[in-house]
Amino acid sequence: MNTEPTLEEIEDYNDQESNEKRKTVKFIVIGLLVVSAIYGTIKFSFNSVDDYIGTSENPGINTAKH
Repeated sequence: MNTEPTLEEIEDYNDQESNEKRKTVKFIVIGLLVVSAIYGTIKFSFNSVDDYIGTSENPGINTAKH
């Protein structure tokens, strides 16, 4: 009645996966690391806030309590 395969019947169990599957997994992991490094570098490089409103004479935001 049990139609599920056992672990020994699965081709990827116990270091029996094919070289093609190993290469695919390595390619995906390395690709994700490269993409995340590029994204992190771009986000860090262009994370400047240039939206200051006001001048030195009129700073735009009054932080003094009234």
